This record gives sequence, structure tokens and C-alpha cells, in this order.
Amino acid sequence: MTPPSLPPVLRQISATDALAARKVLVINVTRIGDTLLATPALRAIAAYFPNAMITCLGHPKRVEVLQSIPYLQRIGGVTKTSAQWRGWPSVLRGAGYDWAFVWGEDDALVRYALRKARHVVAQRPQDHALAERLFCAVTVPHFASVHAVALALSVTDAVGIPRKGLGLDAACCAAELGLATQRKSTLLGTLRADGEIAVGMQVASFPTKAYRDWPIQQFSELILRASEREPRLRFFVFGGEADRARCEILRAQHPDIVTVLAGSLSLRETAAMMAQMDAYVGVDTGPTHLFAALGRERAKQPPMVVLYHPSICSALYKPLEYERLWAIDHPAAGPTASKEIGIGEIAVPQVVEALFSALDGSTLGSPGLPAAGVQAPAWPVPTPGK
Repeated sequence: MTPPSLPPVLRQISATDALAARKVLVINVTRIGDTLLATPALRAIAAYFPNAMITCLGHPKRVEVLQSIPYLQRIGGVTKTSAQWRGWPSVLRGAGYDWAFVWGEDDALVRYALRKARHVVAQRPQDHALAERLFCAVTVPHFASVHAVALALSVTDAVGIPRKGLGLDAACCAAELGLATQRKSTLLGTLRADGEIAVGMQVASFPTKAYRDWPIQQFSELILRASEREPRLRFFVFGGEADRARCEILRAQHPDIVTVLAGSLSLRETAAMMAQMDAYVGVDTGPTHLFAALGRERAKQPPMVVLYHPSICSALYKPLEYERLWAIDHPAAGPTASKEIGIGEIAVPQVVEALFSALDGSTLGSPGLPAAGVQAPAWPVPTPGK
């Protein structure tokens, strides 16, 4: 299928203006996954403004996931509440940034950007008068009609910034990787591994998206069947403190081969440990995007097996430009799929076979559904309530 053409440019930022810029502000306050899914747009901005220092502000507890990415010079936190009180001295002194780009629908963040930058590109705010003050107010596609990367890129596409790839970015510094290597060695010693194969695992999404979580007993059965087939497998279960009780079920049932890291690592420590894994199995959520972003940085991509709920399937959220992906979609996946459908209908043997195909290394992967708005046309806007 011929990929869709790029959307029309609404208002061009000239190459001359881009070269002249010295400071660019990016604001994207959201969860880990959506923070990472915007990195192709941030990479495009950095390339288009080659002489500018790029500052990225995000969720105070999540933006650190962008640390160590080379094209981002400054990282900081902001919220829609704190933004109301920030940037006012710039109104008197003059804007400190040449350009600002804002994702999301919070008017407070757009107003803050207007105080800080001479020109602002943002998702169209509901306030018409506020939209009129923008260099370009972008009406982005419905979130469930195009792949999340295309959704983020719609803001930069609108002003003529060329795309610079679709893969996600994340990075760890040498010190972080060194500490993670030591931690992995200690943990594997506890598990008495011999020629171990370290498999990272993410078994939970987050409370408001719990319907995406494959049943924990099916993860347990996966571990049992996989370890019987390959005794060198060792499973490291990632997640937050809220996931710990769920994850501990796996350690209780498989104490010799499962280590639970959920709730015991910081976000940066999690990233560094993920970078030590030989493979990955998980549901579609922020840490899964983090693993994909880190995997692109390695000389050989570690294989990923990702399970998708039919209503939020691989066409909308799979890692792009990641060859060693095994995407497993529910049979009902598509624009009309309901959140009420159980992801548990994805069978354990199917996931086991995907994992061993991934570990075998003889094939590149199973790419899942074509990415909507990237590899295939955009999907119709879902019916409200679905």
C-alpha cells in the first residue's frame, strides 16, 4: 500500500528564520509514553533549527526520560498550574526564545509559551482569541485515527518542518549503564544463571487503562512454558510501585527465574536496566515505548514482543522503524473495537512462539498492522463511547 502523503503546510517557517534562531522552547506535558512518542517531532525541530539551543519542558515526574538525548540541551518540568505563574518577567524584558512549540490542550501552557517566545506553534486552543495570537494554530488529528507518532508530528508538519525519521529516542549516560550492569550481574548471581538470557517484562499499564493488561496468570503460564523450553531464560519484571503486588505473583510462582524490579527503581534506573535486556515481552504502555527507544540505540536491536488491546492496537502505537518487533494484535483489532473486549483472548502459545521466533534471530519480526496515517490511510474517527 502506498503510504499517505504528508498533510499540507499551514504556515511555513522559512529556512532563513530557522537558521537565525538561537533558542527554541518545546512544551509537552504528558505521560512517559506520549513524551517519548513526540521525540521524532523534537528530532525534526532540532535538525531544522541547527543553531538553536533546544529546551524541553514536560511533566515534572516524567520529563527526565528525555535526559541524555544529544539534541536536547535543557530539560525541565512544568505543569498547567505552575505555568500560570511563570514567564511574566519576559513580558517586560522581552521574549527569551525565538520559537516555541506546544503539544496538548492546556491554554495555560500556550499562554506561558506566548510570554516566553516571539513565535508560538501549538495545537489549536479552544479560546479563539488565544489561537489568533499564535504563529500557527494546528488542528491535530483525532488521537485514535492516526499512529501516535504521526499525531505528534502533525504540529511540526503544519509549519513545513521536514521529518527526520519515525523511530523513538532515549539514551542513558555511561555512569547509568555502568551501575545497571553491576545490578544485573548481582541479580543474576542470585538467580544462579548459567549463560543467561535476560528478558524484560512489563505486565501492567496504568490504572485508567487496566483493560490493556494481559491477565497475570497468562504471564505466569508464559514464563512456565518458555522456561521449560529454554532453561537459561531469566525474567526481570519492570513497573511502578502500584504494579508491585501484581508482579510479586510471578515471583511467588517462579522464584528461581523471576526478579521483580517494579517499584524499586527510579525512571532513569529503569531505563538503564532495560538497556541490559536481551529481549522484552510486555503490554503496550510507557515502559514499552522506552524499551523501543533504547533498543534503537544499540548495535543490535533486542527483540520485542508486544501485546495490544484491540481498541488501542499496533496500528496506533507500535514502535516504528524497529525491525525486531513482534506485534501481537487481538483478532478484533480495528477502528470499531470496544474497550470492553478482553485482551486475555490472546493465547499463551501464540506469545510463546513469538518470543522464541524473536530469540531465534533468523527473522526480522512481525510488524503488526500498518501504521494509520503513516503506512496506511488514517482511520475513521471512532464513535463516541467506544
